[in-house]
Amino acid sequence: MKQTVSLAILLMFANPYGVAGDTPIAGKEQMVFFETKIRPVLVDHCYKCHSADAKIFKGGLKLDNRQGLIKGGDSGPAIVPGDTAKSLLIKALKYDGLEMPPKGKLSDSVIRDFETWIKMGAPDPRKLIEIPVARTIDIEAGRKHWAFKPIIDPNPPLVKNAAWPIDPVDRFLLARLENIGLQPSKDADRHTWLRRVSFDLTGLPPTPSEIKAFMKDHSPQAWEKVVDRLLGSHAYGERWARHWLDLTGYADMMGTSNNVYAEHSWRYRDYLIAAYNKDKPFDRFVKEQIAGDLIPAIKPEERAENITATGFLMVGDVEIVEPDKAKLEADYLDTQVSKIGTTFLGMTLGCVRCHDHKFDPIGLQDYYGIAGMLRSSPSTHKTAFGVWSSLNTTDLPETPEQLKVRQKLESKTDENINAWKAEKSNLEMQRKTVTEELAQLDKAASPDKKADAPSAAKREALVKKRDELNESIRKIGVTINHAEFFRSKAPKAFAMRDGDHVSDMPVYIRGNPYAPGAVMPRGAIRVVSRDKFPTIPNGQSGRLQLADWLADAGNPLTARVAVNRIWQKLFGEGIVRSVDYFGTRGESPSHPELLDHLASRFMNQGWSQKRLIRDLVLSHAYRMESSNNQDAMKIDPENKLIWRMNRQRLDAEAIRDGLLHISGELVQSEGGPALVLEEPENCGSLSLKGVNPPNYTHRKPRSSEEFQRTIYLPVMRTNFGTHDRIRAFFDFVNPAQIAGQRSQTVVPTQSLFVMNNELFRKRSRVLAARVLAESPDSEARLNYLWLVVFNRPITNSEYLEANEFLGGINSPLNAKDKEPELALWQELCHSLIASNEFIFRF
Repeated sequence: MKQTVSLAILLMFANPYGVAGDTPIAGKEQMVFFETKIRPVLVDHCYKCHSADAKIFKGGLKLDNRQGLIKGGDSGPAIVPGDTAKSLLIKALKYDGLEMPPKGKLSDSVIRDFETWIKMGAPDPRKLIEIPVARTIDIEAGRKHWAFKPIIDPNPPLVKNAAWPIDPVDRFLLARLENIGLQPSKDADRHTWLRRVSFDLTGLPPTPSEIKAFMKDHSPQAWEKVVDRLLGSHAYGERWARHWLDLTGYADMMGTSNNVYAEHSWRYRDYLIAAYNKDKPFDRFVKEQIAGDLIPAIKPEERAENITATGFLMVGDVEIVEPDKAKLEADYLDTQVSKIGTTFLGMTLGCVRCHDHKFDPIGLQDYYGIAGMLRSSPSTHKTAFGVWSSLNTTDLPETPEQLKVRQKLESKTDENINAWKAEKSNLEMQRKTVTEELAQLDKAASPDKKADAPSAAKREALVKKRDELNESIRKIGVTINHAEFFRSKAPKAFAMRDGDHVSDMPVYIRGNPYAPGAVMPRGAIRVVSRDKFPTIPNGQSGRLQLADWLADAGNPLTARVAVNRIWQKLFGEGIVRSVDYFGTRGESPSHPELLDHLASRFMNQGWSQKRLIRDLVLSHAYRMESSNNQDAMKIDPENKLIWRMNRQRLDAEAIRDGLLHISGELVQSEGGPALVLEEPENCGSLSLKGVNPPNYTHRKPRSSEEFQRTIYLPVMRTNFGTHDRIRAFFDFVNPAQIAGQRSQTVVPTQSLFVMNNELFRKRSRVLAARVLAESPDSEARLNYLWLVVFNRPITNSEYLEANEFLGGINSPLNAKDKEPELALWQELCHSLIASNEFIFRF
């Protein structure tokens, strides 16, 4: 039996994620990658000779559609999806026998993008004939699409089972189910609901004491008390701020070139956590992120907050080593316009840089109307480091207390610098003495005689001493340079501000900044606008007017997109399942009346995200269990009508934070820099005379980093995942992209990771020690363990199996362990935290 139980426990590692009915989300990030990284390069450098519109069609090769790439031209297929070695396009880009484009080799980063794209399988939505640059857009006809119609709050429908609804939300769902002869699933047990709501609202499991308190509370307000406690916790802001960061391209590095650190990015992260915790109204939240620097403020703290909020437009991926500054500007504007479109409007705007939208009634005028406002607010500037650029920063106002603290830090740093300089001077004097002694010794030695043993030994000692002094002087010099470079300064944030030269922007023909076309007036998306865009005052960029337009209750997209995102985080799928795309080729809402009801309710309740979340998690729909029902599966296999709760795999942050939480090691953090810039070992050369700016490698983290919540860990753009591999294995959004809904892949490497990675090994051992310290009684220990990990009591069968396994003190697992009892409990703990029940939220 001992061997059988051990084998069963090991088999739990084999596929801890194979839950029936869960399918990965595929293709979204790949298409974004093509539209942002591949198509613009093809348009800019290839279409002139290799497209249907080319005046001189060369080599029989068309690159304006996927079939043309695969079919190839006179030399054979241009690409072999999945195989870069056999793809002639890569050879041509690398100038390996073929040389394309002929005017000059593209940058290494662009070539890497094409290699990545081909390895993906060369995803490409283009059909055989590329859409022309411009087409006639019928705005009025376009407004007939459901997403562009005004929001109208419908009355909740009547239902047969009037006892089931708790909230109006339930009536909308139940009415649809009753119409097709289905009933909602039964309620989940209280332990399951508590675990579900705890992870959804805070990203952390409930503690044993919280579980016991909820089980003992039989009042009608028991559920409300739990929800209010969770919404009032600091962990709520940490959880929901991370959701928002997925929509920003946030990282602690500026771009993918040379690991140049983004010193001030963390301020935007901390702004988000604070904004969610104090339930900043969402319309105000939107305005601050687009034009916070232009919104009046009374107090310094409010002004600093407003400025920092515009980091939304600053923290995305930017190729700061781009020598072509016009291209750099155009590319970064495209990133910003696309981010606004996806995040707030649920629309894809990136493709409109080159041509009118292929499917939606959005044209070049709309794209360049928004881009003109952002171009009037420059985000980057040329630096003294060769061809490098950097993000613009703004000084943040300080309170008298903040100023006093900073000045105290500066004074302390100056004292240290002076002490280090004195020490360096002393070392240099010692080196001078040693050098002089060496010179005298060499002078006294006869050139035609071998030095005697004492003289040779003395010389060797002096050389060694000189080398040691040189190394000490070098190190202290680095320390001084580092301290001076990072000396406490006035706080800064990556932030927007209006430029000195504001103007409308010309269309860039096929996205090329060197081929300007007609100038487009600054404005917003016409199909979404019912009124004329307000006049932009002279000397202003128009961002403030854009912010007002986005946050206006009359905008049919902003509230719909926002409530749909919240619904998706709680129910697993959006009412509109294509959460980032509300256009004509996106999915239609499964419950359009419910979507408009929630959007209206959201705005009428002061755009409060906390209030909406509270209402949703207290609904009867949220209480349903996630078990399958064969009859319902035949009618609605994808659960679009929401007859049960969708089970979800925990994301990377919830897995890691949950492990630290149950092992008792999680530490609270007040935020602050993720990068350890004060550690010279992490930074490259700090010479201001160099060609490159200082870079960063996370060699030496802070000691507390291992136990902080994942949102506070550094996010790198290059070598992604090497220092924090759990995010790479569990579908963390690549910081070069944005996504409102993460993929949920199920792959063997995840099973291997949870079985072998030190994160799981260490936490299981600490958890085992915690369980052993809880009680001397095995039954009490097992009850406690199940309550901590699964947040429910242990069953009889589980108790019998676990207890028999724990009887194996002489198990081979313990042969090399000095503490056999602890080792057995560690293996048991490890099997639990690697199981479906921990990794999934049901």
